[in-house]
Amino acid sequence: MGALSGSMVLLCAAGLGLSSLAGSLLGLFAGRIPHKLNDIFLGFCAGMMLAASIVCLILPAVESVDAISLWQVLTGVAAGVGLVGILDAVIPHLHNLTGIDNEQHTTNSATVSKVLLFVSAIALHKLPEGIATGIGLDETNPGNSLALVLAIALQNIPEGMVVVTPLIVIGLKYLRVGFFALTVAAIEIAGVFIGYFLGNISATLLPALLGVAGGAMLYVISDEMIPETHSHGFQKQATYALVAGVLFMIIIEKLV
Repeated sequence: MGALSGSMVLLCAAGLGLSSLAGSLLGLFAGRIPHKLNDIFLGFCAGMMLAASIVCLILPAVESVDAISLWQVLTGVAAGVGLVGILDAVIPHLHNLTGIDNEQHTTNSATVSKVLLFVSAIALHKLPEGIATGIGLDETNPGNSLALVLAIALQNIPEGMVVVTPLIVIGLKYLRVGFFALTVAAIEIAGVFIGYFLGNISATLLPALLGVAGGAMLYVISDEMIPETHSHGFQKQATYALVAGVLFMIIIEKLV
């Protein structure tokens, strides 16, 4: 794995952070997005991330080792799934909390606690997402790096919108909502640098680390994104969008 220049790593990290903030900004002005449109777009992003996790992370790891050392990649994928699974066991499932009723304008303590718990869950999920991106950055294969960053950046837009909408509903002022949005973006940016640092510690560890990143992304796609897109009655449209996302990511990876 070749080391990217510091400016390129910073640019990739900033791109992810800005995409998250862009989603939050859209959420401030757009209000509640229809479930159908949200599920289609999120399904498309899930497809892009699915392709990116395999094409940009797992397959390069497999190609970098011989058959005898393949266990490193497989162990890494299992470890990535396990680590995010542990994280998921101690924080709320996003698809169980995104059903907050935006028409319910009561601001009792239970509602506030639920919303803040939801926002905290998204923030915590951003860390492994950023780490996965940082591990995958590689100047010897810029196409993979660009495709991976693009997939995560697009997925950040609906997540950014989801962060701010319930905060507005419970009556938080825009300044505090903006603080939460900035915090979520900053956590992901920090994850990118952590992942890039880990990926450059040792070339020997890289196949396993790429596997960890790929496994973490696969877990989030299956456990969070797909259930969310299938929970409002638009699963067919979301499925078609997921396939379109996979194909789009393959085209992007081939062209860049």
